[in-house]
Amino acid sequence: MIVIDPTSHTPPFEQLRAQYVAAIASGELPPGSRLPTVRRLAGDLGVAPGTVARAYRELEASGLIETRGRHGTFVSVDENAALGQIQRAAAAFAEQVRGLRVDTDQALAAVSAALRSTGADQTHT
Repeated sequence: MIVIDPTSHTPPFEQLRAQYVAAIASGELPPGSRLPTVRRLAGDLGVAPGTVARAYRELEASGLIETRGRHGTFVSVDENAALGQIQRAAAAFAEQVRGLRVDTDQALAAVSAALRSTGADQTHT
C-alpha cells in the first residue's frame, strides 16, 4: 500500500516513486499489474495529480512501468528493465572513472558509501 508522509523531507513524488520501485522489486506488484490512474491515485493519496504524474514519468523512464494509452499504466513485463538501467549507469560511471584516472578500488568504495548513505542497499544487508 502506498502511503505519503507529509512530514517527510522527501518530496511526495519521490516517496511514491520509491514505494513503487520497492513493490515492483519485491514482487508485490508483478509484471503486468495495472496501476491506478493518475487522478485516482492522487485523490486517494491527497496529493496533486502532477505529483503522481511525475512519479509515473520517472518510473516509465526507468523502464519499470509502461503506459498503454487509454488502456492504462502497467508494471513493465520486461523484468530486466531495472537491471539494464543499472548496467548503463555503471558503464557511464566506469567511463567517467577512467577519464578521471581514479583507482578502481576508490571508485568502488565511493559507490558503496553512496549506496549506504542513501539506504539503497538495505535490502541486501
